[in-house]
Amino acid sequence: MERNLAYVEESVVEDEVLLDARERATELGAAPVPASVGALLSMYAQMLGARSVVEVGTGAGVSGLWLLDGMREDGTLTTIDSEPEHQRAAKEAFRTAEIAPARTRLINGRALDVLPRLADGAYDLVFVDASPMEHPLYVEQGVRLLREGGAFILNNALLGGRVPDQSQRDPATQAVRAATRAIAENRELTSVLIPIGDGLLCASRG
Repeated sequence: MERNLAYVEESVVEDEVLLDARERATELGAAPVPASVGALLSMYAQMLGARSVVEVGTGAGVSGLWLLDGMREDGTLTTIDSEPEHQRAAKEAFRTAEIAPARTRLINGRALDVLPRLADGAYDLVFVDASPMEHPLYVEQGVRLLREGGAFILNNALLGGRVPDQSQRDPATQAVRAATRAIAENRELTSVLIPIGDGLLCASRG
Protein backbone atom coordinates (compact mmCIF):
# COMPACT_ATOMS: atom_id res chain seq x y z
CA MET A 1 0.00 0.00 0.00
CA GLU A 2 2.76 2.45 0.91
CA ARG A 3 4.55 1.68 -2.35
CA ASN A 4 1.34 2.40 -4.26
CA LEU A 5 0.84 5.73 -2.50
CA ALA A 6 4.47 6.71 -3.10
CA TYR A 7 4.01 5.93 -6.79
CA VAL A 8 0.88 8.09 -6.88
CA GLU A 9 2.82 11.03 -5.44
CA GLU A 10 5.73 10.56 -7.85
CA SER A 11 3.34 10.56 -10.82
CA VAL A 12 2.52 14.26 -10.30
CA VAL A 13 5.07 16.81 -11.53
CA GLU A 14 5.03 20.34 -10.13
CA ASP A 15 6.56 23.39 -11.80
CA GLU A 16 9.07 25.77 -10.21
CA VAL A 17 6.40 28.15 -8.90
CA LEU A 18 4.70 25.34 -7.02
CA LEU A 19 7.98 23.94 -5.75
CA ASP A 20 9.01 27.38 -4.45
CA ALA A 21 5.62 27.84 -2.77
CA ARG A 22 5.95 24.38 -1.22
CA GLU A 23 9.38 25.31 0.17
CA ARG A 24 8.01 28.53 1.68
CA ALA A 25 5.13 26.62 3.22
CA THR A 26 7.53 24.22 4.89
CA GLU A 27 9.60 27.10 6.22
CA LEU A 28 6.47 28.73 7.69
CA GLY A 29 5.19 25.50 9.20
CA ALA A 30 2.10 25.69 6.98
CA ALA A 31 1.93 22.06 5.87
CA PRO A 32 1.14 22.13 2.13
CA VAL A 33 -1.10 19.58 0.46
CA PRO A 34 0.77 16.79 -1.34
CA ALA A 35 1.10 17.07 -5.09
CA SER A 36 -1.50 14.30 -5.61
CA VAL A 37 -4.07 16.25 -3.62
CA GLY A 38 -3.24 19.41 -5.54
CA ALA A 39 -3.71 17.65 -8.86
CA LEU A 40 -7.08 16.29 -7.75
CA LEU A 41 -8.18 19.79 -6.68
CA SER A 42 -7.23 21.09 -10.12
CA MET A 43 -9.18 18.29 -11.80
CA TYR A 44 -12.28 18.96 -9.70
CA ALA A 45 -12.12 22.67 -10.52
CA GLN A 46 -11.72 21.92 -14.21
CA MET A 47 -14.54 19.37 -14.35
CA LEU A 48 -16.87 21.76 -12.54
CA GLY A 49 -15.94 24.66 -14.80
CA ALA A 50 -15.38 26.42 -11.49
CA ARG A 51 -15.75 30.18 -11.47
CA SER A 52 -16.23 30.72 -7.71
CA VAL A 53 -14.17 28.72 -5.21
CA VAL A 54 -13.73 29.06 -1.45
CA GLU A 55 -10.61 27.76 0.25
CA VAL A 56 -10.25 27.52 4.03
CA GLY A 57 -6.56 27.48 4.91
CA THR A 58 -4.52 29.56 2.47
CA GLY A 59 -1.16 28.37 3.76
CA ALA A 60 1.59 29.55 1.42
CA GLY A 61 -0.61 29.20 -1.66
CA VAL A 62 0.18 25.65 -2.81
CA SER A 63 -3.42 24.41 -2.89
CA GLY A 64 -4.55 27.81 -4.19
CA LEU A 65 -2.20 27.54 -7.16
CA TRP A 66 -3.58 24.10 -7.99
CA LEU A 67 -7.19 25.31 -7.68
CA LEU A 68 -6.53 28.33 -9.89
CA ASP A 69 -4.86 26.05 -12.43
CA GLY A 70 -8.14 24.20 -12.91
CA MET A 71 -10.54 27.13 -12.62
CA ARG A 72 -11.93 29.19 -15.47
CA GLU A 73 -9.78 32.15 -16.48
CA ASP A 74 -12.51 34.51 -15.25
CA GLY A 75 -12.83 32.64 -11.94
CA THR A 76 -12.17 34.02 -8.46
CA LEU A 77 -10.59 32.13 -5.57
CA THR A 78 -11.67 33.33 -2.12
CA THR A 79 -9.09 32.03 0.33
CA ILE A 80 -9.22 32.45 4.11
CA ASP A 81 -6.44 32.19 6.68
CA SER A 82 -5.92 33.61 10.16
CA GLU A 83 -2.14 33.98 9.70
CA PRO A 84 -1.09 37.17 7.84
CA GLU A 85 2.36 35.69 7.18
CA HIS A 86 0.78 32.78 5.32
CA GLN A 87 -1.23 35.08 3.12
CA ARG A 88 1.79 37.24 2.34
CA ALA A 89 3.56 34.10 1.12
CA ALA A 90 0.51 33.09 -0.93
CA LYS A 91 0.32 36.53 -2.54
CA GLU A 92 3.95 36.18 -3.56
CA ALA A 93 3.23 32.74 -5.06
CA PHE A 94 0.24 34.05 -7.00
CA ARG A 95 2.25 37.05 -8.24
CA THR A 96 5.11 34.79 -9.36
CA ALA A 97 2.62 32.60 -11.21
CA GLU A 98 1.38 35.75 -13.02
CA ILE A 99 -2.16 35.32 -11.73
CA ALA A 100 -4.19 38.50 -12.16
CA PRO A 101 -4.91 40.14 -8.78
CA ALA A 102 -8.65 40.18 -9.56
CA ARG A 103 -8.66 36.37 -9.57
CA THR A 104 -7.84 36.07 -5.86
CA ARG A 105 -9.58 37.42 -2.78
CA LEU A 106 -7.48 36.81 0.33
CA ILE A 107 -9.33 37.24 3.62
CA ASN A 108 -7.39 37.37 6.87
CA GLY A 109 -9.49 36.05 9.73
CA ARG A 110 -11.00 33.04 11.44
CA ALA A 111 -12.80 31.05 8.77
CA LEU A 112 -15.80 30.22 10.96
CA ASP A 113 -16.36 33.96 11.38
CA VAL A 114 -15.93 34.64 7.65
CA LEU A 115 -17.93 31.79 6.09
CA PRO A 116 -21.33 32.82 7.51
CA ARG A 117 -20.98 36.12 5.65
CA LEU A 118 -20.64 34.38 2.26
CA ALA A 119 -23.71 33.82 0.10
CA ASP A 120 -25.73 30.60 0.10
CA GLY A 121 -25.42 28.43 -3.00
CA ALA A 122 -22.97 30.78 -4.69
CA TYR A 123 -19.88 28.59 -5.01
CA ASP A 124 -18.81 25.79 -7.30
CA LEU A 125 -16.26 24.26 -4.94
CA VAL A 126 -15.34 24.56 -1.27
CA PHE A 127 -12.00 23.16 -0.08
CA VAL A 128 -11.21 22.94 3.63
CA ASP A 129 -7.69 22.40 4.94
CA ALA A 130 -8.02 23.44 8.57
CA SER A 131 -8.24 22.25 12.17
CA PRO A 132 -9.78 18.74 12.40
CA MET A 133 -11.51 19.77 15.62
CA GLU A 134 -13.71 22.11 13.59
CA HIS A 135 -14.49 19.76 10.69
CA PRO A 136 -18.20 19.32 11.62
CA LEU A 137 -18.69 23.10 11.60
CA TYR A 138 -16.94 23.39 8.24
CA VAL A 139 -19.25 20.74 6.80
CA GLU A 140 -22.29 22.73 7.94
CA GLN A 141 -20.98 25.99 6.47
CA GLY A 142 -19.36 24.53 3.37
CA VAL A 143 -22.40 22.61 2.15
CA ARG A 144 -24.55 25.73 2.59
CA LEU A 145 -22.27 27.64 0.22
CA LEU A 146 -22.45 25.11 -2.62
CA ARG A 147 -24.54 25.50 -5.74
CA GLU A 148 -26.38 22.43 -7.02
CA GLY A 149 -23.74 20.17 -8.55
CA GLY A 150 -20.96 21.83 -6.56
CA ALA A 151 -18.29 19.95 -4.62
CA PHE A 152 -17.12 20.04 -1.02
CA ILE A 153 -13.63 18.67 -0.28
CA LEU A 154 -12.32 18.12 3.24
CA ASN A 155 -8.60 17.50 3.75
CA ASN A 156 -7.05 15.35 6.53
CA ALA A 157 -10.02 12.98 6.62
CA LEU A 158 -7.92 10.03 7.85
CA LEU A 159 -5.67 11.77 10.41
CA GLY A 160 -2.71 9.49 9.89
CA GLY A 161 -4.86 6.36 10.13
CA ARG A 162 -6.54 7.30 13.41
CA VAL A 163 -10.02 7.78 11.96
CA PRO A 164 -10.55 4.19 10.74
CA ASP A 165 -8.96 2.79 13.94
CA GLN A 166 -11.91 2.39 16.32
CA SER A 167 -9.59 2.24 19.32
CA GLN A 168 -8.71 5.89 18.74
CA ARG A 169 -11.06 8.15 20.71
CA ASP A 170 -9.23 11.47 20.95
CA PRO A 171 -11.28 14.65 20.33
CA ALA A 172 -9.83 15.44 16.90
CA THR A 173 -10.49 11.92 15.64
CA GLN A 174 -14.03 12.01 16.99
CA ALA A 175 -14.62 15.36 15.30
CA VAL A 176 -13.48 14.06 11.91
CA ARG A 177 -15.71 11.00 12.29
CA ALA A 178 -18.65 13.27 13.11
CA ALA A 179 -17.98 15.32 9.96
CA THR A 180 -17.84 12.14 7.89
CA ARG A 181 -21.16 10.95 9.35
CA ALA A 182 -22.78 14.33 8.73
CA ILE A 183 -21.85 14.15 5.06
CA ALA A 184 -22.91 10.50 4.71
CA GLU A 185 -26.30 11.22 6.31
CA ASN A 186 -27.03 14.31 4.19
CA ARG A 187 -29.42 13.21 1.45
CA GLU A 188 -28.37 16.09 -0.77
CA LEU A 189 -24.81 14.79 -0.97
CA THR A 190 -22.99 11.96 -2.71
CA SER A 191 -19.61 11.33 -1.11
CA VAL A 192 -16.42 9.30 -1.38
CA LEU A 193 -13.30 9.09 0.78
CA ILE A 194 -10.15 9.11 -1.33
CA PRO A 195 -7.00 7.74 0.38
CA ILE A 196 -4.40 10.14 -1.00
CA GLY A 197 -2.40 12.50 1.16
CA ASP A 198 -3.97 12.21 4.61
CA GLY A 199 -7.37 11.43 3.15
CA LEU A 200 -9.75 13.58 1.09
CA LEU A 201 -13.46 13.43 1.85
CA CYS A 202 -15.22 14.58 -1.31
CA ALA A 203 -18.94 15.26 -1.69
CA SER A 204 -21.10 16.61 -4.48
CA ARG A 205 -24.40 18.38 -3.92
CA GLY A 206 -27.23 16.96 -6.00
